[in-house]
Formats: sequence, C-alpha cells, structure tokens
Amino acid sequence: MGIQHLPLERQRRHSRLHERVIFSRRVHLLLGLVVTVLLPALWYWGRDFWLTAPLGEWVALVAVAAAYCLTISSVQRLSQLPGTKAYVYIFPAVTLCYACALGVLELFRVEYSLLYVLSSYVVAAIYCSIGYYVRARLKRLKLAVVPFGKAPTLCQNHGVDWHILETPQFDDLRVDGVVADLRADLPDDWERFLARCTIHRIPVYHATKAHEMLTGRVLLDHLYENKFGGLIPREDYEITKRGLDIMVVLLVLPLVLPFMALVALAIRLDSKGPAFFTQPRMGFHCRQFTVYKFRSMYVDHVGTDYTQEGDDPRITRVGRIIRKYRIDELPQLFNVLKGDMSLIGPRPESISLTDSYEKDIPFFHYRHVVRPGISGWAQVEQGYAAEVDDMIRKLEYDFYYIKNFSFWLDVLIVIRTFKTLLTGFGSR
Repeated sequence: MGIQHLPLERQRRHSRLHERVIFSRRVHLLLGLVVTVLLPALWYWGRDFWLTAPLGEWVALVAVAAAYCLTISSVQRLSQLPGTKAYVYIFPAVTLCYACALGVLELFRVEYSLLYVLSSYVVAAIYCSIGYYVRARLKRLKLAVVPFGKAPTLCQNHGVDWHILETPQFDDLRVDGVVADLRADLPDDWERFLARCTIHRIPVYHATKAHEMLTGRVLLDHLYENKFGGLIPREDYEITKRGLDIMVVLLVLPLVLPFMALVALAIRLDSKGPAFFTQPRMGFHCRQFTVYKFRSMYVDHVGTDYTQEGDDPRITRVGRIIRKYRIDELPQLFNVLKGDMSLIGPRPESISLTDSYEKDIPFFHYRHVVRPGISGWAQVEQGYAAEVDDMIRKLEYDFYYIKNFSFWLDVLIVIRTFKTLLTGFGSR
C-alpha cells in the first residue's frame, strides 16, 4: 500500500520544496514587504534610518506596510472569484490602499515624508504587477477528469488544461486537482483512487462545483444538488450591505445631482414627455415596487415590455447615449435609499416579464431572496437579456451571486461595472 501511495505525493503540482517556496504566499508577502517598504526607506533615509528616523516616519512606515498587506489580501480574495486575473486588479488595489494610508496619516496629522510613501507606492505597483503576471503565466490550472457521469461534458474550456483519465492513476501527470461526478455510480477502483487523492492533499472537486467556480454560474438542471438551504444568503452581510448602500448613496448623491439635472434637461429638450420614467417591478421577497429611471424612449411609441435587439425605433437620440453608459439608471439611487433596491444585486424585472418567465423557468422567483440591484453579476458577465434562453443563462449567474453573496464578490462587480460604463457592454 505504501508503494501505491508514494507516486501520488509527487504528482500534486507545486508540492516539491523549491516549488512550494516559489509559489508560497507567505514568502511573497515577506519579500514584498522588503522590496516595497524597507528598500524605499533605505533609499530615502539611509541604512541607519532606524536610529535617526522620527516617530512620524515610523508611523508612515507602518502605514505603508499595512497598505501593502491590505493590497495583497484584497487581490488574493478577488483572484479566487471566477474569470479574474490577479495582475489586472493590482493597480486599482494598490492605488486605493495607499490612498487610504495617506488619508489616515492626514487625518491624524502625522508628519511624514510624502516622497517615501509615493516611492513605496510606485515600487509596490510595479513589483506586484510583474509578480502576479509571471505567476499567472506559470500556474495555469491543470485538472484531471474522472470519465464517468456528467464530469466530461462539464469540464471543457474555461482556460484550464483538462486531462481525461483512462485509468485510476496519473501515470506521469502532475495536477492541481481531480474533477469527478460524485453522484455517478463510480467503480470501486475509482472510488479508492479518489480517496487516495484526498489523503495525499490532491483536491477532489464535484463536477458541478468545479463548473460553478470556473464559470460563475449555477446550472439550473443541477440546482437540486445545491439544495435551497445552501442558497440562502448570509444575513450578517445583508445587514452590513444595507448600511454600505445608504452610506455610498449619501456620499455620491451631492456629486451626481447637478449632472442628473443636466440629463433631465437634455431629455426634455430632445423629445416631449417627462424626464423620468416609472414602472412597477418585482423586488425583494417578491414585493412590487416602483423603479425610477430617466426616460429613454418616446412616449407615443407602442412596443414590447423589453428592449428590442438592434435598432429599436422607440429609443430617442438622448436615450441611446444614456442607455449605452447606464446613465438612465442613476435615479435608482433613490430606490436604494428607500430600501427597494441595493447598489449590487440581480436586476429587477417588470411584472409582466416576471410572470412570463415564471411559467418557463423553474425557480425563477428564488432570485428575489436578495434585494435587486442597479448593477449585478449577470449584467457585468452577460449583459442585457430578454429572451427565455438568455434569461436562463442570466438566472444561472443570479443564483451564483446568491450562493456566493459576499463583500468581495460585490467589490468585483463594482470594478467590472466601471469597465461596463466605459465600454457600454451589453446595453440595448
């Protein structure tokens, strides 16, 4: 038995001593502190700075170290979510964390060297960007697939090196994990193989769980495997999220109200009718509410309850611009203050569409277990959806959001929302 176990220990990727050192997060964190905190201090104050630096500079050094650690922690949390590349988020994370450090130093009126903080910021941005980029190139995920059940059909593409196993052994293959349909009727030798993989720290993933991790979707035909209890959002974060929504809206409203006034004026000058559009929508706990938007269509055109693909003749000239960059959604900030909506969550649908989708799509109403949002996971991943097939895919994204309801997923959605605003992705 010992002879059988030994090869598995060597077939887990990055398990050798030098690989564990190279890919160790603790090693990189310690080395990063030396490069981004200590080296700028030596360059600016000299090698004997710890003997001559005043208290204010020591406080600045601690603040910079905290900013760097917070950057690494934030990027690591974001990189665990589907479709993320850590090096893409380095610059915004470094910028935000160092800005917070500067804010704390200014708040407490600490005398510090701005040049030291800025030099540490530049070094951190360059060092982390290069480090995470190289790490991403060297650590492409490699997964083995057990050829039973639904695993082979679910394990395709998604930027992963898939290897379908023919026998319950790896041969010369080294992998990051094994994917199997754990609900399939597996032969005894494959069951023993999976048990040995677990013993030797080679992760074994259920096929649908692996699909969720890689695509950011919960497949509706596999929803029973998650169970409704597993899709209940965290109530503690629900309370925190509501507080954050109110705080952000109160901070943002004074800045955007003048802009909203200009948009309202442009709408009135472009076409007859009111500047604002209201419509009943299905919301939190299946309660109806009135959503506020800037009017983007002519008032005398009749059409469907959803925007038609292509050149919809009902949309005004100003409407095309504000819809492309989601400016028409700004009045929903007042819906957030009222508690009808959140900044982040599944998009609320009209009552007629909700009734229609409920007839065609199982579990559709379950998306109302959380507050609807101005932006959401489905919007940044898929864009606009109205047809049933598109709505099924959108609902799969919504269920993933509900199942993984968390601060870090909301942060990722906010980042991708800004990208959407700049590109106009998914608008109609």
